[in-house]
Amino acid sequence: MTTTPRSTDAAAGVSPPGAPEEPRNLGLALIVIAAATLLIMLDASIVNVALPTIQASLGFSTENLEWVVTAYSVAFGGLLLLGGRTGDLFGRRRMFMVGIAVFTLASFAGGFAMNQPWLIAARAVQGVGAAIAAPTALSLIATTFPEGARRNKAMGVYAIVSSGGAVLGFILGGVLTDIATWRSVLFVVVPIGILVLLAAPKVLPESSHRGGKLDLPGAVTVTAGMALLVYGLIRASATSWSNTSTWVPLAVAVVLLVAFVVIESKVAAPLLPLRVLAGHNRSAAYAITLAVGVGLFGVTFFLTLFLQKILGFGAIEAGLAFLPIAVAIGFMASTMGRLAAKVGTRIGVITGPLVAGIGALLLWLTTSADGSYGWVVGPMILLGCGIGIAIVPLTLTAITSVQPMEAGIASALVSVSQQVGGAIGLAVLGTVAITTTRGRLGGDTSAAHVAEATVAGYQNAFLVAGCVLIAAFLLGLVAVKAKPKPKTPAGAAS
Repeated sequence: MTTTPRSTDAAAGVSPPGAPEEPRNLGLALIVIAAATLLIMLDASIVNVALPTIQASLGFSTENLEWVVTAYSVAFGGLLLLGGRTGDLFGRRRMFMVGIAVFTLASFAGGFAMNQPWLIAARAVQGVGAAIAAPTALSLIATTFPEGARRNKAMGVYAIVSSGGAVLGFILGGVLTDIATWRSVLFVVVPIGILVLLAAPKVLPESSHRGGKLDLPGAVTVTAGMALLVYGLIRASATSWSNTSTWVPLAVAVVLLVAFVVIESKVAAPLLPLRVLAGHNRSAAYAITLAVGVGLFGVTFFLTLFLQKILGFGAIEAGLAFLPIAVAIGFMASTMGRLAAKVGTRIGVITGPLVAGIGALLLWLTTSADGSYGWVVGPMILLGCGIGIAIVPLTLTAITSVQPMEAGIASALVSVSQQVGGAIGLAVLGTVAITTTRGRLGGDTSAAHVAEATVAGYQNAFLVAGCVLIAAFLLGLVAVKAKPKPKTPAGAAS
């Protein structure tokens, strides 16, 4: 009779590479991870609301003002894969705390900015900290919480914070800018960051990091490629696709990213092991997450413009108008976190983009120059419900079944998909909206005609976003398979 040998590491009480310590308090650990995620997601939108006030205070030109957002986005998007991998190599809790510390210090410094370069540099450093903290926060959930109901519940909380936090940023940014100063939108995250740093060593487990050399050629090519990709997409939304500042960065980004894939297929210790992308379910989940990013960030951007420019909402009113989306995302994400263990992830991956796509298509039909908020609130709720239904199953599908030592890079790919999806959404939908509006204007510059032409641009942007989300639904229907129930090995009971 043969016996199955016990692992030497297990017998000695040593965790395998990448496995976390035994968690001390799952509830407190989740609070700390959620607070850090809220910190990052708030900053993604809270500063946008304050841009006009920042422009007046520091004398930004319209072109230079874009760098307040671009510096953060380029650093964040460019360094996400590298940030996720550092957690795998050097310890997730350690790198999580490094990311939060960098982010918090940069926010504090940015709040005191006295000139334009100072603020832009602070925003870029914020992006660096966020790129380290965001994927390590998600990978801490994947490796700290046992697979099943507890991980699904934790992922539901993460989804609520990550998706709803950006919407909350619009509300909080409007309130703080109106009642205080633009500097308060940077200072507000500092106390949260300090509390996270104080609590993290007490409640978060540290993974058994394996150290080793970082794949420097891969790190350089993917960081430069992702940064140029995000920058090129931002320039496309600000100028045009034919502009040199758009197509040159995009072309170089494609070359660098292809070179990155070639490098990763040849080096012994790759930054991104290509096996992480293997399997229909995981690769489809990343693609659908990208499409959801297009829908969420693209649609909310044009909804903000519609509420303020067409319906005449102020900053606070426009922020509060997004509450239905935030509540819908929160409710459905929480629900899916509880149901995922019972119904599986496939149903959410498929139906979420469908519901969100229907919401976007209804916005195409209900927005008008003489419309009202009441006409769009229903489609906004549908959009939020769809995002909430999809985000937990998508994230679970993307990070489940990877090796513990690769949880960070798998989590980083989720963040990359969301970030690139948002950038693509703004670039493509912005081009659609601008082209439509210019075509409708003709020579008539009367206020009523300009409003109609502008809304026509928003409508077509919603139409394209809806089609992208419906395409994601079809991809999920074809590519994502139900996870087979595990079979009990013969003799396992004995």
